[in-house]
Amino acid sequence: MKGYTEPLTDTSAAADAIALHAEQLTGIVLSKGGAAMIGARIGRRLTALGLADLDAYLALLRSPAWCDERHHFISAVTTNESSFFREPHHFDHLRNKVLPPLIARARCGGRVRLWSAGCAGGQEALSLAMVVLDMLPDAERHDLSILATDIDRAVLKRARCADFSTASLASVPAEMRSRFFSSEGNMCRPTPALRKLVRFRELNLQGHWPMHRPFDIIVCRNVAIYFAPETQRRLWRRFADALTPGGRLYVGHSEQISTDSGLPLRWDDVSCYQRLADEPEDGARP
Repeated sequence: MKGYTEPLTDTSAAADAIALHAEQLTGIVLSKGGAAMIGARIGRRLTALGLADLDAYLALLRSPAWCDERHHFISAVTTNESSFFREPHHFDHLRNKVLPPLIARARCGGRVRLWSAGCAGGQEALSLAMVVLDMLPDAERHDLSILATDIDRAVLKRARCADFSTASLASVPAEMRSRFFSSEGNMCRPTPALRKLVRFRELNLQGHWPMHRPFDIIVCRNVAIYFAPETQRRLWRRFADALTPGGRLYVGHSEQISTDSGLPLRWDDVSCYQRLADEPEDGARP
């Protein structure tokens, strides 16, 4: 994607241009007119590159060197905050209502797919995997997997390494910690069974999605809050189209989807929406 091409004026104008470039590339809306905030996000890149100010950085984004800087820029403008079993009511809903028929389908040889979209450091996807393995210990023998995607290549690298501090596992039930993590000093590492269930991939939600088959569960929480309303609506539509009939979409507690917007979604539980079925559900699909 090419950089923004309005003429340079001053640092404030450069900040606005960088914010627009971020929105065009990632969907993330950064405060226009906030040179200080943009500078805080980009400051480390200015230091690393030996650049004096935002005007110089914007000039870089317009140059052929943009290809090399692109992923650093994405890391600078994205927010990668996550934790294990965040919004625990979602995991209760999954365990008690959504996963049992999917587990039954997997046991009968059916296909089951989950997607953690905007997975950050992988805590969300691994939390999903722990619940799945708790209910289906031999999940690796079945056609069940979890896709975890993020736009930020750097955070995905950390997610694949999958080393977590002991303190970061405080929200993981003790029994699950002992079953699904091995400890080395102050660090913990997921067991091979947990790691095998999750596939980490780089994906820009604003770009092309290479997945051709639908998902039974999509979890995308506290991602769309950074998008403009129209960008959010497009994303909800794409998620709805990517769900199986009866599938669920989980969003963040501060994210709302209007069920009067023509989307084939209905409210199912707190910040959880269900894809309208094309025909009555019988609890399982062949």
